[in-house]
Amino acid sequence: MLTREFVHTFREAAPYINAYRGKTFVLAMGGESLLDGDFSSMAQDINLLVSLGVRIVLVHGIRPQIETLLQRQGIAPQFHQQRRVTDAATMDIVKQAAGATRHDVEARLSMGMPHSPMHGAHLRVAGGNFVTAQPLGVLDGVDMQYTGQVRRVDAAAIRQRLDGGELVLLTPVGYSLTGESFNLAMEELATHAAIALKAEKLIFVVEGRGAVEQDSELISTLTAHQAEQLLQAGSLQDDVAACLPYCIRATREGIPRAHLVSRHQDGALLLEHFTRGGNGTMIARDPLVKVRHASIEDVGDILGLIRPLEEQGILVRRSRERLEVEIGEYSVLEHDGKIYGCVAMHPFPEAETAELACLAVSQEKRDGGFGEQLLKHVEYQARTQGLQSLFVLTTQTSHWFVERGFAEVDKSALPLTRQQFYNYQRRSKVLVKKL
Repeated sequence: MLTREFVHTFREAAPYINAYRGKTFVLAMGGESLLDGDFSSMAQDINLLVSLGVRIVLVHGIRPQIETLLQRQGIAPQFHQQRRVTDAATMDIVKQAAGATRHDVEARLSMGMPHSPMHGAHLRVAGGNFVTAQPLGVLDGVDMQYTGQVRRVDAAAIRQRLDGGELVLLTPVGYSLTGESFNLAMEELATHAAIALKAEKLIFVVEGRGAVEQDSELISTLTAHQAEQLLQAGSLQDDVAACLPYCIRATREGIPRAHLVSRHQDGALLLEHFTRGGNGTMIARDPLVKVRHASIEDVGDILGLIRPLEEQGILVRRSRERLEVEIGEYSVLEHDGKIYGCVAMHPFPEAETAELACLAVSQEKRDGGFGEQLLKHVEYQARTQGLQSLFVLTTQTSHWFVERGFAEVDKSALPLTRQQFYNYQRRSKVLVKKL
């Protein structure tokens, strides 16, 4: 039983391992994670990600460390608009906290005891003056002094270190062109870094499981718009409410996915990214792309998409009249109001299957994943109709479908009514996908 479970889990993770290799993840964790034993297991998982080819930028916070040092020095903390007012004495404390915490992080990431998951890893950690900062200034008459904001992240320098297989560690202290140091917000720094690096993911480590409903049910996925509505409701945990606006901003500025994962659950980082269900909250950018049912007004655009493929012999020729008659079985993909793809689904309910036909994507968008979106749309339609499988007939694109779960079968597997119209001159391959 354990062997089967391991094999199933490993196979489930394999597509994600392949997809994330060479991609950049920006991982942000508060200083709380370093005050207990949770970071040791997280460090092992970070090391594993790097060994799998994921490029990691780790941004750590220092808020609790600053509070502890301020208390020891008898300095009262000052805040305005939920930001620390950093005077000269506090800035000295910030530097102490930043240096000590950075050394702790590097020590944990360097662990390599025999019989431990990190044995023999030899992870190299890179740091430097990658972040240019500027003063936050005067807010509502309050001089924030050495509290700063990110001015620029040196993405080229960070990429150079990542290209060398190193993990890049960013501390929330930035340096100005005048040679001063400024105290930065960890969340802002991580978001700027993700955007500058065009990262695949921005990940925040939080106290809870992620964003939860009022009945404590975990919300596994959100769009940026849904996340904004959740923030307005005002029922989120404090650290989730602090991170979510940065997730929204990141996804709106081109980061495909942002995530909230628990710092207390062992393996949360791996479960979120290498299992289908995940275990945290994922935030996706607002959909500029949508797939909808086609209307008679779309016939001209569909003809424009399929004509080049018909001329190449990839698709069977279809007349305008036939398209108009069958338009109810077509769907189109729009990007920002323009049609870039189409697909048809012809159901055979007596055989509990449907034919996927006329899948076409504009030449200029073929690297945008639009074909996969159209396929998923048809799969969803088929499932909602209670169908058990999809089949496709193709002469030149069989590999594309095989890579997405289809398997070649004999034409005798076609529904009887479809076999009658099989074109023996084209000799199309028949591929089936179980739903």
